[in-house]
Amino acid sequence: MHSTPVGTRPPFSPELRRRRTAVFVFMLVVGVSMASWVVRTPAVRDLLDASTGQMGLVLFGLSVGSMTGVLSSASVVRAHGARRTIAIGGTSLVVGLALVGIASGLGLTAGVFVGLALVGGGVGMSEIAINIEGADIENASGRSVLPMLHGCYSLGTVVGATVGIGLTAVDFPVVWHLTAIAVAGAAAALWAVPTVPATTGLARKGTEASSTWREQLSVWKQSRILMLGLIVLALALAEGSASDWLPLLMVDGHGMSETLGSVIFTGFAAAMTIGRFSGEPLLARFGNVAVLRVSALVSAAGIALVVFADNVVVAGCAVILWGLGAALGFPVTLSAAGDSDDPTSSVAAVATAGYVAFLVGPPLLGFLGEHYGLRGAMVVVLVVVALASLLTSAARPRGRATSDGAPVPPGAAVASAESGDQPG
Repeated sequence: MHSTPVGTRPPFSPELRRRRTAVFVFMLVVGVSMASWVVRTPAVRDLLDASTGQMGLVLFGLSVGSMTGVLSSASVVRAHGARRTIAIGGTSLVVGLALVGIASGLGLTAGVFVGLALVGGGVGMSEIAINIEGADIENASGRSVLPMLHGCYSLGTVVGATVGIGLTAVDFPVVWHLTAIAVAGAAAALWAVPTVPATTGLARKGTEASSTWREQLSVWKQSRILMLGLIVLALALAEGSASDWLPLLMVDGHGMSETLGSVIFTGFAAAMTIGRFSGEPLLARFGNVAVLRVSALVSAAGIALVVFADNVVVAGCAVILWGLGAALGFPVTLSAAGDSDDPTSSVAAVATAGYVAFLVGPPLLGFLGEHYGLRGAMVVVLVVVALASLLTSAARPRGRATSDGAPVPPGAAVASAESGDQPG
């Protein structure tokens, strides 16, 4: 047995490398699928000949499905394991996406609603399970995996949006676009899902899976999990508010053109992607606490400049800080939650808090924006993110340190204990 020095990254075993690749591919599929739907929303609205109010009801299907998937995922994981949960969620995602395309081509509003509910349910259910699998890989390898996992989602959104914009420009039919993405996603998922171990996330022997709801509530009694939930709530709000409101914020709040507003949003998405793919070496060198604290402060600085700066160049450049700061909040907090006696319940609980922020935050900001303007509404996000920087000590590995007292990187202690099975 030996300890893993701070700043080093032990190599993955072949099995763990395959598992990591599988979850990366699946998360890429989710990102491409979601972005493909988003960029074709105007075309779907036109095919349905729907008013703004009617389209709002159609989009409600996505929210209903998402919350259903998120809230049910932990129970399914504990009863059946992450592999089966991801398989169910992935099937729902690709079937729903194809249904959205086919139903929109036929002008069936109810069909699009059902399709979006399946998409939302599939994403919500599978992403909780994917995060549980990612945390398990971290604990087994002594390596940080979740930042790059979420980076694959961000990369997928960039790829999906780019392809979708190109197909929109040449008037490629929505039905064939979304159906093709669904078929490609199904093929990728069929390759990836069997690589996930059947036992990941299963309830421990002697533990009733039916008690999951009670356990999910009791996990919040732990002050550390509660603090991690508040951190992920804040930084997920920073990410979600930008994803939903940033183009409009730049257009209405800073007088930019719609095209420039879209370019600014693309810059935010690119900054998120870069931040997540850069996360592992930063975490290995500085640890969860420092990275999370700096991330929250950098994101808060970016939001503050967007809100208070009247110079459009300054505001546009500040979006990069906003994206870089928000990039690691969700994955690093989930990684810290996985360092617990019951990783399945802890990761699921903290992840649920983050997805609630994604779903509830943007409509709340829209309500505030009606009364105070979008720049004024973003002050709420600024305050919440700044306060989250005060809670980041909760991400410190539990009772683990090197001989000189320095913190151990995510999963390193587990890797040390299993060094007989792991290379390095």
